[in-house]
Amino acid sequence: MPFEKFDLENLDKERRKAIANSIRTISVEELKALGNEIFRYADDPWREAFFQFIAENPGATFHHAVMSDGVNIIYCRDKDKGIWFLPGSGLGPLQATGRKAMSEIIRGQR
Repeated sequence: MPFEKFDLENLDKERRKAIANSIRTISVEELKALGNEIFRYADDPWREAFFQFIAENPGATFHHAVMSDGVNIIYCRDKDKGIWFLPGSGLGPLQATGRKAMSEIIRGQR
C-alpha cells in the first residue's frame, strides 16, 4: 500500500505545543508494543510499514509525540526519518518540513 503524505508545514500553534508537551524518547521495545497495540492484525499493510521503519533504523534513537488531533509521530533524528500515523486510519512518511519541525522541537527551538 503506498504511503500517504503528511506535511507539517502548516503546523498550527496548538499542534506544535501538543508535540512539544508530549515528545519523548521511546525505546524499540516500546515502539514494538505500540505497533502491536495499534496494528493488531497481521495482514494490516500499515503494520508491516510501521515495523519495517523500526527494522530499517537499528540502534537509532526514536522520539514519539502525539498531536492535539490524535496523530502520532515517530521520528528518528539520527537518520532524519519519521512517520506519522493516525490509529485506525493511515500512516505515511514525514515530509521535509515535518522532519525539520520535529528536529527543532527536540532541540528545544519553538
